[in-house]
Amino acid sequence: MTLRELTILPADRVVLLPDASPLTEVEYETDQRLIPFGCRSGSCGACVVEVLEGGPALGEPGDDELDFLEDLGLSGGAHRLACQCRLRGDVTIRVVDEI
Repeated sequence: MTLRELTILPADRVVLLPDASPLTEVEYETDQRLIPFGCRSGSCGACVVEVLEGGPALGEPGDDELDFLEDLGLSGGAHRLACQCRLRGDVTIRVVDEI
């Protein structure tokens, strides 16, 4: 099984997840709430992250995700909804505190 590294800032934690895992799996790998997931369907914005490195390894965002991020004023490609991402390579993200 191939494991991928997800570095989560500002917590400065590295979590190993199996290839193609949804980022929601982070909750099962640590006892800390490193990413604040809410609805898990891409409609609440609780899990907005800024992608610092490895963005393509999260897969392409869908139209609904892009529209929602634009509504939040976060268009441009640096931000993603963590609940909509699958880890296919090593990635570094920063959890967005306030939108």
